[in-house]
Amino acid sequence: MESSQAFDIEFRNVVKRYGSVQAVNGLSFKVRRGAFHSFLGSSGCGKTTTLRMIAGFEQPSEGEVLLAGKPVAGVPAHQRPVNMVFQHYALFPHLTVAENIAYGLRYRTPRPDRAAQRRMADEALEMVRLSGFGQRKPHELSGGQQQRVALARALVNKPTVLLLDEPLAALDRKLRKEMQSELLRLQREVGITFVLVTHDQEEALSMSDSISIMKDGLIIQTATPEALYETPASRYVADFIGESNLFGGTVRRLDGGRVVLGTAGGLELSSPQTPTGPALAPQAEGCIAVRPELVGIAAADAELPREVRLRGRVEDRIYLGNLTEYRVRTDAFGIVCVRVPRHGDEGLGAFAHGAPVQVGWDQSSGLAMAL
Repeated sequence: MESSQAFDIEFRNVVKRYGSVQAVNGLSFKVRRGAFHSFLGSSGCGKTTTLRMIAGFEQPSEGEVLLAGKPVAGVPAHQRPVNMVFQHYALFPHLTVAENIAYGLRYRTPRPDRAAQRRMADEALEMVRLSGFGQRKPHELSGGQQQRVALARALVNKPTVLLLDEPLAALDRKLRKEMQSELLRLQREVGITFVLVTHDQEEALSMSDSISIMKDGLIIQTATPEALYETPASRYVADFIGESNLFGGTVRRLDGGRVVLGTAGGLELSSPQTPTGPALAPQAEGCIAVRPELVGIAAADAELPREVRLRGRVEDRIYLGNLTEYRVRTDAFGIVCVRVPRHGDEGLGAFAHGAPVQVGWDQSSGLAMAL
């Protein structure tokens, strides 16, 4: 049994209510020391409330929150070994960059003297690659530079946990990519636990060691990015992480480790069951998820060596740079999404809107799971 000292954050059956509304519903989880963990979910799922309870801005209605193995019930935010970077960086416009970074040092016990504060602010600026920017005002910086200043201000106190509340949402796509790399570099260098809250799945997948998917105040699944994508526990996770073709139906029978699903259109699909979700039983409702990149496409009169084949017509062709996405309307399942590498699409002849085609996949490419 692992020591609680191996974890910087632990929730034990935590509930948070706002009047009659239950924002968080019995959360229990642990975040390992030095990890980059993300909470991912749609608006209103409880992820920001969870972050605010770690920070101390909210107190749980029930349950227990531990930081570095110690209960923190009733401990105010400024006394917790935690700092937060907000979506809107909340820099003081009348202070210089160095003064913004050093602001929190004034409230440390014992408080460093002015020379030590300047030195620590300079070290924090060097950490985020902004050496020499200390005398500028926030309005003289770009959005990415302001975000780095907010990070330096959060890190200067050397917290046990750094909380990131959608910190990249205000940046354009190119700058957001750059800052993702910067955050990963910083996390590796300082070695402290980072916890990110986001609704951007690409951001969470590219940065995290582990991710918790939240829905209705509950954690649906916690796993590595690879496991979430390749072995989602339920239809919700498969639909939320990346994109999946989801074929619903009733379980006809179990055949070893495979699930045979009867669909409304009368077809039978057979796929392995996901190892991470609840077991399916005969007559239960379920679905089979197939990722678009595992679906093939060919002209209606061409060979398509796949176990499952459907005829349809191209409804949309979407250029995605390195990929081409086809959305094909079929009689059996409605829209089926196919993603073809750019070089592969050129070989296919780039099917036009309305073109008759066939799409297909192998049974082993799907994954059966509960709804």
